Amino acid sequence: MFKLVAIHSFRGGTGKSNVTANLATLIAMTGKRVGIVDTDLQSPGIHIPFGLNQANVTRTLNDYLWGICSIEEAMYNLTPEAVQQRNGSIYLAPGSFKTEEITRIVSEGYEITQLSDGLNTLADRLNLDYVFIDTHPGVNNETLLAMALSDMLLMILRPDGQDFEGTAVTVELAQHLGIPKLMLVINKVLSSLDTDGVRRLVEKTYSVPVAGVLPMSEEMMLLGSRELFCLRYPKHPLTQELVRSPAM
Repeated sequence: MFKLVAIHSFRGGTGKSNVTANLATLIAMTGKRVGIVDTDLQSPGIHIPFGLNQANVTRTLNDYLWGICSIEEAMYNLTPEAVQQRNGSIYLAPGSFKTEEITRIVSEGYEITQLSDGLNTLADRLNLDYVFIDTHPGVNNETLLAMALSDMLLMILRPDGQDFEGTAVTVELAQHLGIPKLMLVINKVLSSLDTDGVRRLVEKTYSVPVAGVLPMSEEMMLLGSRELFCLRYPKHPLTQELVRSPAM
């Protein structure tokens, strides 16, 4: 039985997709078979740190949701060599990068049952241990329904007043949905802040456990999503915090 993990943030710019990509990779490094589905169809991007070039993409998640192809045809084996050496695998279903297709999915939406069926098919056909859903920031019907399908929801937030307020709304919605496991990840925390104090404040504010407090990283910013941070900097405090996360 596979575990379905949705990763979400109330606002954009939290580093959600980078956290998803690196957490999924670290889990695959333990010998697991991991799938990633980019449901941030309005602004797809999780393919970038995996080095998936648009020229090499023939089918996307959009095509599957529109009934043009099977879900397997929209999946790409992007397993890095370091993960292969650990007997793990990573498969990714990217969203379309084409403006007209992004516009269409925004205006028309999609049937969540189609997505649910596809996730189950993927897990079965590819023998996946984990499936990660990288959601669109904020609250809309598709995102809420994707969250409702999950076994675990990781909410990404920064130590920022707007993030705190928006996260409170989403946490309340998630609790109403009855998601089995809900955890928070605090990202882009300045080194001048007391990380233990930040953790305690967030846990007290939301009564939800914190799965990680990730430092603001100049190396991450310079990397610019061009590579997987955890493979480039395996000993970095950010990578090590992800490794220690109970979400692993």
